Amino acid sequence: MIRKAVFPGSFDPFTKGHEDVVKRALGLFDEIVIAIGNNSNKNRYFSLDLMQEKIKETFKGETRVSIMVFQGLTAQFAKSIKADFILRGLRNTTDFEYENSISQANRVINNELETVFLITSPSLSAIRSTIVRDLHKYGGPVDEFLPYKL
Repeated sequence: MIRKAVFPGSFDPFTKGHEDVVKRALGLFDEIVIAIGNNSNKNRYFSLDLMQEKIKETFKGETRVSIMVFQGLTAQFAKSIKADFILRGLRNTTDFEYENSISQANRVINNELETVFLITSPSLSAIRSTIVRDLHKYGGPVDEFLPYKL
């Protein structure tokens, strides 16, 4: 059986913290699908096309990582691509409380779906996409937070 995980998020932008989670999870899974959620009710700061391109650039040569865009519920998306795991990174206990609730709801939708949490590496735990967006928007430095150049 292939161990396939979905790593969902808006990835607006995809940060070094996200990269860290994926790289470490490659030791646990045969395949990881980085699933960019497309919420038509939200305005993205970085375009979906740009993020797809930058994430592909980040994992160039890693055949076990793919990128997909999806709409709707993550648990349904995971089932549609035959993934049995959802991968999530946790920076702190606040993240755990939020992600635990989502994990429980996902099990109601798809009771064969397991959520696997990885603790973000300490040196990257302060990185938040919101902060990176704000820095970029106002001309601040962002390169140290991203695994690619904008």
